[in-house]
Amino acid sequence: MAHHSLYLLFLVALASISSLAVQAEARRLLDAPLPDLPIGLPKPELPALPQPGLPTLPTLPMPKLPLPQLPMPQLPTLPKPDLPVPMPKLPLPELPVPLPPLPSP
Repeated sequence: MAHHSLYLLFLVALASISSLAVQAEARRLLDAPLPDLPIGLPKPELPALPQPGLPTLPTLPMPKLPLPQLPMPQLPTLPKPDLPVPMPKLPLPELPVPLPPLPSP
C-alpha cells in the first residue's frame, strides 16, 4: 500500500516541476526582443498565368415525348355501412345528498 502514496508524491512533484518549467520558458520568450524587420519587403512578381477554359460540349436536342396515358382503374362500389344504433340511456339513480348544517350566529 505504500507504493500508492509514492506514486502520488511523484505525480505532484512532476506536475509542479513541469508547471515551473513552462512558466520559465514563457518568461524567457516574453523577454526576448523581436528582430527588426525591414518595412517594405519586395513582393515577388508572379507572371500572369493563362486561365484554362473548359471545353464546351455540344448540346443535343431533347425530343418531345408524349405523356403516357394510363387507363382509369375500375373500382367496385362500396356498400353503405349501417348506421350504428344509439346507445340506450339508463336512468341514473338519485342519491339523497344531506345538506351540511349551517353554523349558528
